Amino acid sequence: MNCLTDQRVLMLLENAAYSSDGRVRREANTLTAAGCHVTVICRRGSGEKWREEFGRVVAYQYPAPPAVDGFLGYALEYAYALAATMLLSLWVAVWSGFDVVHAHNPPDLFVLIGGFYRLFGKRFIFDQHDLAPEMYRVRFSNNESNSLVYRVLVFFERLSCRWANHVIAANESYKRVDVERSGISAEKIAVVRNGPEPCHLQIPEPEPGLNAGRRIVIGFVGEIGVQDGVDYLLRSLVHLSREFHHDDWHCVLVGEGDAVPELKRLAAELGIADRLQWTGWLDYRAVPRYIRAMDVCVSPDPSNDYSDRSTIIKLMEYMAQAKPMVVFDLPEHRVTAGESALYARANDEFDFARQIARLMDDAALGDELGRIGRMRVVNTLAWSHQEQRLLKAYEAILAPHSLPQATKRGEFVR
Repeated sequence: MNCLTDQRVLMLLENAAYSSDGRVRREANTLTAAGCHVTVICRRGSGEKWREEFGRVVAYQYPAPPAVDGFLGYALEYAYALAATMLLSLWVAVWSGFDVVHAHNPPDLFVLIGGFYRLFGKRFIFDQHDLAPEMYRVRFSNNESNSLVYRVLVFFERLSCRWANHVIAANESYKRVDVERSGISAEKIAVVRNGPEPCHLQIPEPEPGLNAGRRIVIGFVGEIGVQDGVDYLLRSLVHLSREFHHDDWHCVLVGEGDAVPELKRLAAELGIADRLQWTGWLDYRAVPRYIRAMDVCVSPDPSNDYSDRSTIIKLMEYMAQAKPMVVFDLPEHRVTAGESALYARANDEFDFARQIARLMDDAALGDELGRIGRMRVVNTLAWSHQEQRLLKAYEAILAPHSLPQATKRGEFVR
């Protein structure tokens, strides 16, 4: 019996429902396959109940907070989520117990919950999906309190790293930040990269009817927030038509986010609203069909302190379906995509359009980039290559010599 068998893991997630967060699903499924019992506390997805079972994973889900725009909205959201998560964690502690608190960021405020349960002998893992301070600075660059809030977020990030028994970082860039900014040892950090789910490695039939009568489907998949650069894409599409005289395209945007209303207004001002299709969120199992129907896939994340260090999962989802990509030339994009993408000069919308035009003109180039990307995912980037790192991080904190007696149902204090 390995040291993970029958261990109880409580995962905390704020900014998505369990059913819509691929990284959390992959980690939870890996842990259950290794013998752990996984419970997740998160916001409730559309049409879901307060308690849902997803295979062997149990999720307790609170109602999403009311939508409020701007910084105040985020502050209220995080305060509400922190309170709801703490209350539900107490329920789980009494009802079934747990041995590990595994907190996914953002926000980094879950350190307050993880630190509380460490007082009772629980292990605490900080899973860093994003650099929360840099993400805030990008999203709210015009906020007058930007500097103060940024410093507060750095404080909670540092606290999370120092109080955690182990830190899981999404890439080597995040690991370097944690070592330099939080002063923790590199040995305390496990790099567990994002990787496509098994369903993304299958090659499905393309979703029919996406081209709207045009020759080329340009596709985007993912979160559509201020930091995701879709405004750069829209302006690039105007250059594609006007300067490069490529007008035989239709653009499909799969995803949702708080920037969508403003982006739709921008599309109308640019005169391309009728060339765009906004699908909203899709079931993750349908996404490969949509990507398969795309001819040119794009990731227009602009260069900044956040994007330069972040691993973008959509790149690997495109690569898994053997699709050519156009991206801005960012450091972590190079790490992920290697030679499978065309790179536009950072934040240069004209050059972004130029690279799209190259793929529209050269189908053989697109096929070759797609082949390279597919092989890179299969051989290096798929989740099957990452999950052993997750298990080793758990083994490091759950080794028999360091683990107290396993928590039993109803036993709050060991």
